[in-house]
Amino acid sequence: MRKQHYMTEQERHQLEAMRRNKIPVREIARQLGFCERTIYYELRRGSYMHTCEFWDEKRYSAQKGQQIHRYNQTAKGRPLKIGSDHTFAAYIEHKIIVDRYSPAAALAAARKYPFATRICVSTLYSYIDKQVFYKLGNRHLWEKWKKQPKKAEDKEQRVVHPKLPSIEVRPAHIDRREEYGHWEMDLVVSGQNGRSVLLTLTERLSRQEIIVKLPDRRAETIRRAIDRMERKTPGFRQKFRSITTDNGSEFMEYDKLVKSCRSKGSRFDIYYCHSYSAWEKGSVENHNRMIRRFFPKGTDFSKISKKRIAAVQDWMNNYPRKILQWQTPNEAAA
Repeated sequence: MRKQHYMTEQERHQLEAMRRNKIPVREIARQLGFCERTIYYELRRGSYMHTCEFWDEKRYSAQKGQQIHRYNQTAKGRPLKIGSDHTFAAYIEHKIIVDRYSPAAALAAARKYPFATRICVSTLYSYIDKQVFYKLGNRHLWEKWKKQPKKAEDKEQRVVHPKLPSIEVRPAHIDRREEYGHWEMDLVVSGQNGRSVLLTLTERLSRQEIIVKLPDRRAETIRRAIDRMERKTPGFRQKFRSITTDNGSEFMEYDKLVKSCRSKGSRFDIYYCHSYSAWEKGSVENHNRMIRRFFPKGTDFSKISKKRIAAVQDWMNNYPRKILQWQTPNEAAA
């Protein structure tokens, strides 16, 4: 068992010699008594470009690695809380890079396992920013950016038909998210050359998500999609009590949208947000941003398979949320 935590200068010279002899990293790690992650990190830290007669090649310098190590020792403050818990570090990297979790969600998932390390969200963000992890960096954080101030625009005001129910008359218990079955609805559109869209519905209490690929954004296409949902969903009227949406032209055929295709009367209530007030259906807007993790702006949805879209829907419904005390939407709806 190793007695020292850091690689010694002698071990760095051994590492340099073994790399020049083309010994694999796994064998180097075994001989020196370190994990492969530590060897890779040291190789990256002590690397330099060596100029040969006809080409340049990347090499490792034990002297450079030792100099950087000494500088870090004199410049560092408190020791890292993550210490040498490589299992914990690997788990966090996997959840954020592969499973596309946020740092907060990754830490919440890690609490289910007996890791020795416990850090807070702000500390994890700090470690990622300082490149403490071998693979994980800021490029893997899907919402780490500075929001640019929007330029003022002269927008043409759309007027909701006075007979359509406004969000102002939506019952208070829907606003308080006390009951399952109240949804928000929106569209995620293709790039400039694509007509296909995603119809997205987010349940306000559980944050369950439904994503339906449509060939276009016509009102008739959307009505038919909801008709299919009504036919295929047992207990549709209990699951869909109301829908809140914007006043885009594709949602304006109120009478046809609320009319049931299976019986007389309406199938749910619809409430329309004010013009340019996306925050009034903030849950579905947040989910649309999550969808953009997988399908960036400019994506032509006609080229995306329904199987791929269903996989994204499944991921969203099994993604733990802070607002749900780290339950998934499927768990919250159960």
